[in-house]
Amino acid sequence: EQCGYTVVSIFVNPTQFGPNEDYRRYPRKEGADLAACQKAGVDAVFLPSVQEMYPAGALATVTVGRLGEVLCGRRRAGHFDCVATVVAKLFLIVAPDKAFFGAKDYQQTVVVRRMVADLNFPLEVVVCPTVREADGLAMSSRNSYLSADERRQAAALSQALALGRDMIVKRHSPSAEVIAAMGEHLARAAPDGRTDYVQIVDPQELSEVAATDRPVLVALAVTFGDTRLIDNVLVPPRG
Repeated sequence: EQCGYTVVSIFVNPTQFGPNEDYRRYPRKEGADLAACQKAGVDAVFLPSVQEMYPAGALATVTVGRLGEVLCGRRRAGHFDCVATVVAKLFLIVAPDKAFFGAKDYQQTVVVRRMVADLNFPLEVVVCPTVREADGLAMSSRNSYLSADERRQAAALSQALALGRDMIVKRHSPSAEVIAAMGEHLARAAPDGRTDYVQIVDPQELSEVAATDRPVLVALAVTFGDTRLIDNVLVPPRG
């Protein structure tokens, strides 16, 4: 709706998967993706191979510093450098005026926006609202890994975020109290999940904050079995 010509890139990027992550089994549904793009009125699909994106002997990469070392970056060393590198390559190949990213991967949007600003890419990054299932679970390719019981418990992620948002908006609760309450809810409603983190951070710098009297990002990551799910909510300042 915002652009006269729309290109969708579809690429499962091998470099951003860790050695024990799910690159080999990551869902690949090319036929369904292409059908969805056609239904949505997409003009072109860029569907490169790994060899096209990473020719033999390539050396240059993008690094993003501290923005890639917090939140999910604490457990995924180098992940966001690889994300930034492949996104930079996609930008240079497609040459868009606007690039659209989902808010579910909020840290990724911060990294990409900073890269665009710092490296003078001539484009605008647009962050789109997270798309959710009926019970609030953020849509993700990895949701298909969950068992029926894990899928039921996974709704606790969005519930915990709603709880945190309400504590901030209605009661102006400090970060420590919000995090504790969210952790208790996750432990109760998702007993099979392992909470990797629940954090409240500055939306631009991703640094932890103690007070919630300004805009904050409430973010969490929970693992069921081998399936790691992330979600977040952006909370405006109180009042």
